[in-house]
Amino acid sequence: MSATRYTYLGPEGTFTEAALRTLPEAATRELIPMVSVPAALDAVRSGEAAAALVPIENSVEGGVTATLDELATGEPLMIYREVLLPIAFALLVRPGTKLSDVKTVTGHPVAQPQVRNWLRAHLPDAVWESAASNADGARLVQEGRFDGAFAGEFAAATYGLEPLVGEIHDAQNAETRFVLVGRPARPAAPTGADKTSVVIWLGEDHPGALLELLQEFAVHGVNLMLIQSRPTGAGIGNYCFAVDAEGHIADRRVGEALMGLKRMSPKVRFLGSYPRAGVSPADVRPPRPGTSDAAFIAAADWLARSQDGRA
Repeated sequence: MSATRYTYLGPEGTFTEAALRTLPEAATRELIPMVSVPAALDAVRSGEAAAALVPIENSVEGGVTATLDELATGEPLMIYREVLLPIAFALLVRPGTKLSDVKTVTGHPVAQPQVRNWLRAHLPDAVWESAASNADGARLVQEGRFDGAFAGEFAAATYGLEPLVGEIHDAQNAETRFVLVGRPARPAAPTGADKTSVVIWLGEDHPGALLELLQEFAVHGVNLMLIQSRPTGAGIGNYCFAVDAEGHIADRRVGEALMGLKRMSPKVRFLGSYPRAGVSPADVRPPRPGTSDAAFIAAADWLARSQDGRA
């Protein structure tokens, strides 16, 4: 395995590359752009790269389905950290292009909902066609296949383009969450401000089936941060659920909840416990009464003493 190589959703000039370069270790790694999320992750699975950075969630559009599906159904991988990146787009064009000249535009599919209102107001007749990534859209503009691309302004120099309009975003404070993914291994030690990600499959379909699974989190005092359904491919109505929960698998309340899920679900895939981006332990609410590690340890001790006649 190449321990010095990281892959990312390319080509050069994507928001994913910008997010990757915020990691301190990126300065000492060979950063390899890949044509798609599956390609970036497959390089990790094959040992060609130690890790891959890929987008997983956008504050406007929601989950990035290509990443969620790869992590849910592909050869197992694990999340080791996350990166949050503020997102604002620029309309990149070839030098000399005026706004009135822009008849066709492109960008990543996740970008379109983030600039839809701006397009309606300023380029209502422009035809949109999706690209593999925002930077790939810039490349297509460079080649003359589109008049404009919505991408990061930093991509303009890479592709010989100019930012005709900057700071385009329909929603203020838009962010994309990226995850650094590697091969499965022991999670890093808890930091006190962690997140745990799993994928859960429903068993027998009956009223309340999903509620029964979610109650495992509720009764153990584990707060959920994301839940998103994805089709399993086994037919209409068959779903799995990607879940992000507060806490670390080493926390007793999280571990107990995951054991409960495993008892009830035909399949649970652990995707990792890792530090939350931009959150310190001081920002995290204390566990609800009865759900701290100390409370679980005391309860286990009480049960053991009861079984031994020492209660």
